[in-house]
Amino acid sequence: MKKRYVLSAVGAVGAGIASYYLVDSNNRHKLKKIAKNSAKKVNRVFENAGVPDQSPEQELDQLENSKMVSEGSQFGVQYYNEKKKENTSNHQQNIQ
Repeated sequence: MKKRYVLSAVGAVGAGIASYYLVDSNNRHKLKKIAKNSAKKVNRVFENAGVPDQSPEQELDQLENSKMVSEGSQFGVQYYNEKKKENTSNHQQNIQ
């Protein structure tokens, strides 16, 4: 059997299982809640990358990021500033 047929079959089975699972409204609400929580966590990590030493959470990755910034690394801060600038300019364009 060719690889694309196997992948197509797996995708079709996955879509069928997902649609069967999402028929129940409770399952849909659970999935939406999980998606929102995941988005919040990703956003929080992004926000903390820009100000690693001011983060209220002192997790290991935040401490390592703070240490790198104190040693002179500006990658996380520059990335944060660029994305923040893009979001601000996109938001202003949407308002106009």
